[in-house]
Amino acid sequence: MAIRLAFVSVIVAVAVVAAVPGPARAQCRLCSSPTTEVDREDQGNDIQLDVQTSLDFDRLLLLGPGEGSATLLPNGDRHANGTIATISGRAMVGAVSIHGEAGRAVRIDLPPRIQLFSLNGSSSIAIDALQTDLSDAPRLDSAGNLDFRFGGRLTINGDADGDYRGDVAITVEYL
Repeated sequence: MAIRLAFVSVIVAVAVVAAVPGPARAQCRLCSSPTTEVDREDQGNDIQLDVQTSLDFDRLLLLGPGEGSATLLPNGDRHANGTIATISGRAMVGAVSIHGEAGRAVRIDLPPRIQLFSLNGSSSIAIDALQTDLSDAPRLDSAGNLDFRFGGRLTINGDADGDYRGDVAITVEYL
């Protein structure tokens, strides 16, 4: 029995926090209600996120009903446990490119769990334990670029034969 797990749809949420507080301004307490909010000026320093490769487990070979897991690490290493015998050689890790202001530190958030749904809508499975090859303090390089890869662990309980797809929201913001 083979199971095809394709992770091809990616929803990208990009948040930009690129404002730098301007010079302090005196507030007229008699003219209007004072505010303590920092003026945020659009400085045109948007972050762009491009998905180069979608996370794709391709085909998994199931030995029968029961629990099994398939892990695809950001470096391409793959492991199968339990009722999952093997992961196809065509499985691919997710690859993302970020473009923005050179030298800026960024925070990149991926969800802790990605829900995958069968194409016929009758069942679902999930990818958890997402991992990236990002450093602890990611920063755009001198050209304003940062590339990273990600993978995760897919756990199956019971008979989950079929094609599955899901979305992942990736959030990127300047620090």
